[in-house]
Amino acid sequence: MIDWLTEPLQHPFNQRAILAALLIGLTNGYASAFVVLKKSALKVGSLSHALLPGIAVAVLVAGLHEWSAFLGALFAALLIGLGSLAVSRGSRLDQDSSLAILYTAAFSGGIILLRRLGVTQQIDEWLFGNIMGLRDGDLWTTFWISCAALGVLTALHRPLLMTLFDTEVAATLGVPIRALNYLLLAVLIVVLIASLQAVGCMLALGLLVTPAATIYLLTDSTNALFWGGSLLGGLASAAAVLIGWHLNLEQGPTIVLVLGTAFLLAFIFSPKYGLLKRAAANGR
Repeated sequence: MIDWLTEPLQHPFNQRAILAALLIGLTNGYASAFVVLKKSALKVGSLSHALLPGIAVAVLVAGLHEWSAFLGALFAALLIGLGSLAVSRGSRLDQDSSLAILYTAAFSGGIILLRRLGVTQQIDEWLFGNIMGLRDGDLWTTFWISCAALGVLTALHRPLLMTLFDTEVAATLGVPIRALNYLLLAVLIVVLIASLQAVGCMLALGLLVTPAATIYLLTDSTNALFWGGSLLGGLASAAAVLIGWHLNLEQGPTIVLVLGTAFLLAFIFSPKYGLLKRAAANGR
């Protein structure tokens, strides 16, 4: 068992991948509590798909660079998110329908544009991740983004929860509800972008929802969703890198698969809300 854990650590690229997976998992796990409580998983999933066309336009305009891809993805997600809101307010369509139309059209355009630009290999990495290809600079970027995201979400934890649970009370107390909603959306988008190299835009939603959703099946404590989800996300992601290394599996899909397995176990065996518990209760 010791050799199983230590052997991959002999390689610098594995060390970077495990550290990055731990950081990304911790951050996504904490942020996932807001997604679960806000019941906005599908909306966030749409925004994760919107990252690709932004990367495509950034590559076209500024070339293939780390920061151009980051800024392009950020701009595209914000544009499509705010665009769906504008369409829903200016037409009979609801925001979910508007978002579905905009992100699928943009995603299709991004795929076409990237293939035209001849970056086919990078398409697979942006879609499904390539955490083993992290460099030192990428790891530092992940570190600072994780620190900033966790810092903002922790500092504004109480007012953010108030906007989620009781907007009327929050408004009477002077909480800037609309500004906090936009800020939360922006932080979630940045967290999604920071996860791109680990799991890609196709799988980012799993990392940003599953940790807190799993804890949600195990406890009624709201605080446990945040730190429990963070701990689960970090440990599961780091373990998935080790599992992928030993079994020769792609680490991005393995991260989401490990988290999905944890969710399935909680769904079946949760002592309070598990399938077996409910089956036993119904059989009485």
